[in-house]
Amino acid sequence: MLKQRIITAAWLAPLVLAGLFGLQGGAFALFTAGIMLLGAWEWANLAGVQHATHRALLVIGVAILMLLLWQSGTAFARWPLWVAAAGWLMNLYWVTRYPEALAQWRSTPRRLLMGLWVLLPCWVGFNVLRESGGVWLLFVLLLVWTADVGAYFVGRALGKHKLAPHVSPGKTWEGVAGGLATTLLLALIFSAWQGLGWRGGLVLLMVTLVVTLVSVLGDLLESMLKRYREIKDSSQLLPGHGGVLDRIDSLSAAIPLFALLYTLVPNL
Repeated sequence: MLKQRIITAAWLAPLVLAGLFGLQGGAFALFTAGIMLLGAWEWANLAGVQHATHRALLVIGVAILMLLLWQSGTAFARWPLWVAAAGWLMNLYWVTRYPEALAQWRSTPRRLLMGLWVLLPCWVGFNVLRESGGVWLLFVLLLVWTADVGAYFVGRALGKHKLAPHVSPGKTWEGVAGGLATTLLLALIFSAWQGLGWRGGLVLLMVTLVVTLVSVLGDLLESMLKRYREIKDSSQLLPGHGGVLDRIDSLSAAIPLFALLYTLVPNL
């Protein structure tokens, strides 16, 4: 398993980085749309759609929505990001109320709708941040990665208090604290690098705090859906790593929220 993970990472990481930072405009939008559409294929399964033809039709529907957003210029607009903010508030309620609130979202149509407000705004957020030049897109990617690393090592060493035992028994509050510590350090480094000054640095720290917590929610949401479907991975598209959603679950929450805050906060 470890060998397969390394082999997959060896070709996947350069490909993704080249696409995210080597492409711009329509090419970048198409590249990120491809990632989101693979996620949509997996989300259809999480929603209970198992027939391949039906899942393919749903993916085509999402692709049409993306095309309409792009043609209307909405790929760079704020309102899909506000939709994401509202949607993730609902996701927070359902994750913290699992399994008591299960009846509110377990129907297939509702889980499919949930996927729309997760995946489409994430795609919009990618485009908004890439349009800014790519520095803040890099920041969010590193934020999610450092949060995962900090949470893993601190949680493994000190974790005692369960974060969401019914959703993801392995996650602890100590792990969350470790993730926050690493991302706040990252924010300080970026603040100095970008010359934000003390005021801009303070704003970035506050934004980082919020986005880090939301990235944890992204992980928990997918864990909740997989637990309900009684599956370990969203798919086997990435040998040794599971599926696309298993790799972007935290990003799906962090990207649109950071993009929204980026458009609203003048000091970034």
